[in-house]
Amino acid sequence: MPERRPFDPSRIRRPAPEPGAPPAGPNILSVRQVNELIRGALARYVPATLHVLGEIGDLSRPASGHLYFSLKDPDSELRCVMWRSSAARLKFEPEVGLEVIASGGIELYTPRGTVQLIVRRLEPRGVGALEIAFRQLKERLEREGLFAASRKRPLPRIPERIAVVTSPSGAAIRDILQTVRRRYPALEILLFPVRVQGEGAAEEIAAAVGALNKHAEALGGIDVAIVGRGGGSLEDLWPFNEEVVARAIAASRIPIVSAVGHEVDVTISDLVADLRAPTPTAAAELVSPSLADLLDWLGTQTTRAARSVTHAVQLARAELEATLAAAALARPLARINERRQLVDELQQRLHDSLTAAFRRGSERLAAAGLTLLRFRTGARFSEARRVVEQRLHRFLQALNAMALSGEHRLATSLAGLERAQPAGQLKRYDEYLRHTPERLAAAVRLAVVPRRRLLDARLQALSACDPRRVLQRGYSITRDARSRQVIRSVQQIRDKLRIITELADGEFHATADDPKQPGLFD
Repeated sequence: MPERRPFDPSRIRRPAPEPGAPPAGPNILSVRQVNELIRGALARYVPATLHVLGEIGDLSRPASGHLYFSLKDPDSELRCVMWRSSAARLKFEPEVGLEVIASGGIELYTPRGTVQLIVRRLEPRGVGALEIAFRQLKERLEREGLFAASRKRPLPRIPERIAVVTSPSGAAIRDILQTVRRRYPALEILLFPVRVQGEGAAEEIAAAVGALNKHAEALGGIDVAIVGRGGGSLEDLWPFNEEVVARAIAASRIPIVSAVGHEVDVTISDLVADLRAPTPTAAAELVSPSLADLLDWLGTQTTRAARSVTHAVQLARAELEATLAAAALARPLARINERRQLVDELQQRLHDSLTAAFRRGSERLAAAGLTLLRFRTGARFSEARRVVEQRLHRFLQALNAMALSGEHRLATSLAGLERAQPAGQLKRYDEYLRHTPERLAAAVRLAVVPRRRLLDARLQALSACDPRRVLQRGYSITRDARSRQVIRSVQQIRDKLRIITELADGEFHATADDPKQPGLFD
């Protein structure tokens, strides 16, 4: 680097004096000339980049986006400016009292004649910018309640379709696909490809979360979504610590599982999501049920349903037997026979009473006839006859009234018996009990048949995913004989490579030739 020459103020070009201005002597300078001298001296003798340690004070950020603040220590203070283009790259929010290291160049602000540091980079002292940015965003979102357990939604037990927001070429999507195919092959997976690191990755992730919520109905419904990526450094995982991603996850109507990095990595998206998974593989296990567990559960439910129906039938049968054993149903004509016997007794008592009354009347009439024979005069005989006829007439009226009352009571009792109709009630009870097993069998069919159909549909879906059915249509699978990996590209073939080709009815071994050699297929 060439050696700098000493500063020479005489080399500064002075402007021509204005008309009417006093002549400028060799030592008379304008204010602007002085400031230009200072600016030139700073540019020549002060290094282009300084690293200044100090405490932030007098911080302001107007609508223009520039940052204006001062750096202070116990003995001095330095004004600082950070232009919007540099401030936009800050990962943390500057705060008054925060000790930082500001990197930039010293310039003179000519209109005011003040020296200021033009900051191009700002780093917190003792802790990284990403760490302090993580802490600041976490505290702010926690105050807003975005981490509250009350807003976390449970995952569906048996989802039909899930969405995965991650890189299409990363290890995360491969782990998720392998885990889901192993545990529950009938589960549909929709991939929303995004970048998971670098500039603009956070915006892509947030846009993908918004898109899967917006188009979920058009896609046939999405039960749960996985947002994440594999492991990496703090800088690689930083898109999942951006506020735009946290806001998108919090606004999602679909439950979100965050699976970022390894188990030791904790991001803002993990705290906001409905459930955190330590790895993408663990996320796939959380959202996909185990087929074996489902079949065990279905068998248990079927057994419980059968036991419940059997118990209900036994209770109904016991109740039916108890009902049939009741006296009213066991001997339905007993009360009728009792009433008939009572009617017969009343008729007999009425007949006996009327006979006795008639006999007493006859006896009294005979006595009265004997008395009449004692009278000889016609007047007394006529009077006695009239009295006898009156008494006999009243007796006959009373006797007739008693007979009518007995007949009325008898007719009322018979009409009540006809209305009761115990034979009809027994017939209805018998009809109800005869149809009870049919109703119980129909209830059993309604409970079991839909579950059996669901099981058949799931088994058909599993059968459709079986690769052997594809092999039966004439396809084959070729693997490396040593590593057992599937060969998907001709680039994997090397000369004398031992391969295994799997067909529908078996497999055979072969040796591959190098496809790059000329005349291979002649």
